[in-house]
Amino acid sequence: MKLQYTLFRGSALLHTARNSVKLLPLILILLFTNSMVTAVSTIESQPFGTTAAGIAVEEYTLTNSSGMEVKIITYGGAITSIRVPDRYGVMTNVVLGFDNLADYETRSPYFGNITGRYANRIANATFTLDGTVYTLAANNGPNSLHGGINGFDNQVWTAEEIEGDGEVGLSLSYLSPDGEEGYPGNLSVTVVYTLTDANELRIDYEATTDAPTVLNLTNHSYFNLAGNGAGTIYDHIIMINADAYTPVDETLIPTGEIAPVDETPFDLRIPVRIGAGIRSNHPQMVIGRGYDHNFVLNRSDDSTLELAARVYEPNSGRIMEVWTTEPGIQFYTGNFLDGTLVGSSDVMYRQGDAFALETQHYPDSPNQPDFPSTELRPGDTFQSTTIYSFTVD
Repeated sequence: MKLQYTLFRGSALLHTARNSVKLLPLILILLFTNSMVTAVSTIESQPFGTTAAGIAVEEYTLTNSSGMEVKIITYGGAITSIRVPDRYGVMTNVVLGFDNLADYETRSPYFGNITGRYANRIANATFTLDGTVYTLAANNGPNSLHGGINGFDNQVWTAEEIEGDGEVGLSLSYLSPDGEEGYPGNLSVTVVYTLTDANELRIDYEATTDAPTVLNLTNHSYFNLAGNGAGTIYDHIIMINADAYTPVDETLIPTGEIAPVDETPFDLRIPVRIGAGIRSNHPQMVIGRGYDHNFVLNRSDDSTLELAARVYEPNSGRIMEVWTTEPGIQFYTGNFLDGTLVGSSDVMYRQGDAFALETQHYPDSPNQPDFPSTELRPGDTFQSTTIYSFTVD
């Protein structure tokens, strides 16, 4: 019996064959090869809603050739989803977030967003620059946190799609006007998210100003490598490449000390379970309700991308590495997730359900002369890069 098989591959046709049994494996191989050849990175957009002020918000989906997927909305530049494979190839979203814009506007504890003008805290919501005292919005007790009441997380950013060889990206830009939340200078900011075929999410920050100001930018994604809504992160294994950290006072403002991590729960240079130290009675852990501290990264220079942290989740086999040009990283274990939020997983978020690794300059640097400077002046360009790299064991 004669059977005819036709296989389309590019413009070529594979025609009649007599022996279907022998030919079938060849067809399957060619189909598989063809799918591998044609897999490319893509970017697509769709509406995500309209803000209370009537501004349309878009969600962009970046997908690489191996199927890793990152979703980003223009509201706050927030990463709403990162889907990566486990050791068996099963794709799961590993960041916390919401499935609707209203929650991002009114309830989000900075889920996945661009944080600024000044990420982290500034003491007493004031700083002095060139002899002038600037008063900021106080939104965290007496302090200013993550840029104030209407920081970068509450702005709608302008988006531009980027496509390149082996990668796809989204450029987001925002002009922060002089005086916004008390900060001086018109600040022009661009943040580029790039998804590579190596399962890396690269974030490039760039900013210029027309007047002296201070600046500290980061991304505030909450991660759970077992999956969004999968439970606590206590069994995750973490390493942070830091010999020192910056202790804080009762309002989580650095005291100014650069303290060694030796013989403390902050010694994460050798991989340990997050749960091993999170309930320590160390005074700093009591103040933060867990980890909520800046680590002083071990660096060879001020501009090279270097390994800051590595996290491993044993059940899934997922590994996340954080590479950065920044001098510090804030390790936060979701201590203020209190069960009042239900996210995109339809599961209640509770304390310890996620961790954040926010690459940054140190908190309260404008008031701490011994910390690396966060000043930005006209004619200079702020540049910073962080990479979140995902692999499996």
